[in-house]
Amino acid sequence: MWNRDRWQEMFYALRKNKLRTTLSGFTLAMGIFIFVLLFGFGNGLKNSFEQFFLDDSTNTVWLYPGQTEKPYRGFKAKRRIIFRNDDLVDIQQNFPFFIDYITPRISRGALVKRGKESNNYTVRGVAPGHQYAEKTIISNGRYINDADVNDETKYACIGRLVEKDLFGNKSAIGEQIDVGGVSFKVVGVFTDEGGDNEERLIYIPYTTRQRLEKSNDRVDQIIVAFRPELGHAGALALEKKLNDFMRKKHNIAPNDRSGIYVRNVAADLKESQQFASVLQLIVTFVGLGTLLAGIIGISNIMVFVVKERTKELGIRKAIGATPNSVIGMILHESVFITTIAGYVGLLAGVGTLALIGDSLEEFFIINPYISTSTAVAATITLILFGAIAGYIPARRAAKIKPIIALRDE
Repeated sequence: MWNRDRWQEMFYALRKNKLRTTLSGFTLAMGIFIFVLLFGFGNGLKNSFEQFFLDDSTNTVWLYPGQTEKPYRGFKAKRRIIFRNDDLVDIQQNFPFFIDYITPRISRGALVKRGKESNNYTVRGVAPGHQYAEKTIISNGRYINDADVNDETKYACIGRLVEKDLFGNKSAIGEQIDVGGVSFKVVGVFTDEGGDNEERLIYIPYTTRQRLEKSNDRVDQIIVAFRPELGHAGALALEKKLNDFMRKKHNIAPNDRSGIYVRNVAADLKESQQFASVLQLIVTFVGLGTLLAGIIGISNIMVFVVKERTKELGIRKAIGATPNSVIGMILHESVFITTIAGYVGLLAGVGTLALIGDSLEEFFIINPYISTSTAVAATITLILFGAIAGYIPARRAAKIKPIIALRDE
């Protein structure tokens, strides 16, 4: 069916009608190009939402104290809620089967000095579990451990950029730094995938921070990590239980939204993923619309091609051409144009996504991409419908009687 004569004949027809061929190919190439681009942007949006959560562990529930809006159990409104060390103990004792680890966080700004070098950094008082909550990567030395917390040691784990700012190319391990007028020994240096801001942090034992602040036992936030096997439903149940427990303990009205704030990272991630998936469906729908426009375009063009060649087809049938050969001839041209244009659009779309990379990060599109299987499937779909677009008018042409076709003007 695909013999040499037919190829030569097809190329002759394409050269004879260069403008028509170019326009039809351009329409199809643009259809697949726009589809690849939009689908890639949809994936870029999903990457953006996921990367927002990459810096923190996703199996955590964060508790923040607030200020009450309503009176409750004899307590007045506008009461400032304060978390203390006993909250950590109570949560551990009441939820032992759900919790993987728990850590407080106390954040303070401080001027940090080392010799002639100095800078302002955020200093966080934490427990050992905080390393996993923030996905902190130790590059040298160690993190804060239980002994540091129990002994209230003046040890510090500093970010990579803090070491670079204060020590240059030298190692900071074992060296002393002045943190707000108090000398700390550097026991570790860390990196963080969250970016430069995260690597300009300093971690110290939370008990040491409390002792420096007139031996109080206050904490700013509580991070509770639940066991991953709980899953999303279990995480939501634990979030509710923790919320109810802390409200009861601190005498906060159940419907007082400002007394305490609870953030479930697992729930936030799932909601963001769902939102990103909806956005991707929308842009994919628009992309499919462009593919459909391309298919309609090639259909109209093939109808015109058959109409234009009606007399030629009549002569072919008059000298013995079979209906199948007429259909094959038109179908060959349609599939060829669709295939070449489709893969040109595919390569152009994939290449454009690669060039874009992270340049659209400010628009929340990070590393847009399209999987090979999706791109190839879209192109094959285009080719398939291109074949159908050529087959329908070809089949009609094959049924025309030679005498009628020869009379066509």
